[in-house]
Amino acid sequence: MMDITFIRDNIDLIKEAARKKRLKIDLDRLLVVDEDRREFITKMEQLRAEQNTVTDQIPLEQDIARKTELIQSMKALKETIGTFEDRLKPIMAEWRTLMLQVPNIPDVSVPEGEDDAQNLEIKVWGDKPNFAFEPKNHIDLMLHNQMVDFDRGTKIAGFRGYVLKGDGALLEWAVMQFVLKEIVQKGYTFMRVPSLVRKEQLMGTGYLPGGEDDLYRTQDDDYLAGTAEVATMGYFMDEVVSVKEPIKFLSYSPCFRREAGSHSKDTKGLIRVHEFIKMEQVILCEASHEVSVQLHEEITANAERMMQKLGIPHHVVVNCSGDLGLGQVKKYDIEAWVPSQNAYRETHSCSYFHDFQTRRLNIKYVDQNGKRRFAHSLNATLAASPRILVSIIENYQQADGSIIVPEVLQQFMGKAVITPPQLAK
Repeated sequence: MMDITFIRDNIDLIKEAARKKRLKIDLDRLLVVDEDRREFITKMEQLRAEQNTVTDQIPLEQDIARKTELIQSMKALKETIGTFEDRLKPIMAEWRTLMLQVPNIPDVSVPEGEDDAQNLEIKVWGDKPNFAFEPKNHIDLMLHNQMVDFDRGTKIAGFRGYVLKGDGALLEWAVMQFVLKEIVQKGYTFMRVPSLVRKEQLMGTGYLPGGEDDLYRTQDDDYLAGTAEVATMGYFMDEVVSVKEPIKFLSYSPCFRREAGSHSKDTKGLIRVHEFIKMEQVILCEASHEVSVQLHEEITANAERMMQKLGIPHHVVVNCSGDLGLGQVKKYDIEAWVPSQNAYRETHSCSYFHDFQTRRLNIKYVDQNGKRRFAHSLNATLAASPRILVSIIENYQQADGSIIVPEVLQQFMGKAVITPPQLAK
């Protein structure tokens, strides 16, 4: 959510932001509704001030007739205020609905484009493997090495269900232990946060309204989050925090996404599943664009470094305007090379939001002048599994179907090569 005063004073800039992000919102209607809202609020404040004056006069009035007259006038004022409150309710409801649709302004460095096909490659790392054999996909490799069970996973959980087992489960946990060890050494506080979150946190982080179709919802009107970012931002909701030094978290949680609208995409394998686990970097900092930009580069570099230490070829793209979410100012995606698809596939997203999320969640800090301000927020994937396993398994496959374990993971796996259990030495 943005500041309404800023919106009024920069309406053309907001309209341009909506156009760039390919979002539809009637900003002219918002201005009309906001004017009505302000008029009603002003009138109600005047009526309440008058009511307070009459309330103060009544105990002091000695004349019975005059006192009766004041009491009657106060009753009339109360009824008038009640009428104005009733008339204001639908205005406020429409105002809030429109305000929640107002997009954040993309950074000037964000390229304009329609969708992810127009994201701009800015960095490439690693040599793509040149196999002397026909490479297999991760499905065949994992089945060969008894690392996954899709049939029983579907029996348990339905479409897109899976069970990681043996070296599949161990590899996932090795990745998580590795990234945890790496990032905690850099001053990030590790948190295990809930997957079950309230609607307020999803509204605050910008996943609602608009993302309802991709969220699992409980019978109690709570939700299962698709990222640990939601609960981590909710952690400080309605609080005043200290950001003399940026607050840095590495948050872990199981995550859930319905993958609505993607029924024909990646229907087999582990790239697109309903349930997964995620390590997410989340930062709160002072309300400074320069600081946000610096930290955005830091969390992106953290994710890149993990990929480099894992030895996975990848590239980094800056997302075009049409591929930005409602609240994002700028976003980088890291995409890992998947040999069987001869393509890069997204494994990490790294974004900053200015005060878009903190304004919705009411997270403030006191600046050096003693003024309360909304903090800035950022987040970035550090590791999401099982998707990260796809690129590891396919890039490290051998001709006999075995899989080399990346060197940085071997201490956690307790082995250097994954082979079928009956062949393991």
